[in-house]
Amino acid sequence: AKQIPTPLRSTADQLIRAATSVALNLSEGNGRVGRDRSHLWRIAYASAKEVDTCLRLLIHAGAVDTTQDSHAASLFDEVRAITWRLLHPTDSR
Repeated sequence: AKQIPTPLRSTADQLIRAATSVALNLSEGNGRVGRDRSHLWRIAYASAKEVDTCLRLLIHAGAVDTTQDSHAASLFDEVRAITWRLLHPTDSR
């Protein structure tokens, strides 16, 4: 995101902030219990979706190499899946 042309810099900066939010909210949620925990994990999930949207905007603008973007998109897809499972645990019976 640091090599993005100036007109798209705000989108790249938002991508970085959203990606940071994912990690920080997952970490903080891990240290909490109850509704606090799930609230922070929901924020992390939403921020991971925001990263995906920023990536798609930058790709559409031609500002991101498609090989780099697919790797990053894949990683955040995994993060969303993991976070979804944290928020929706299956019955262990």
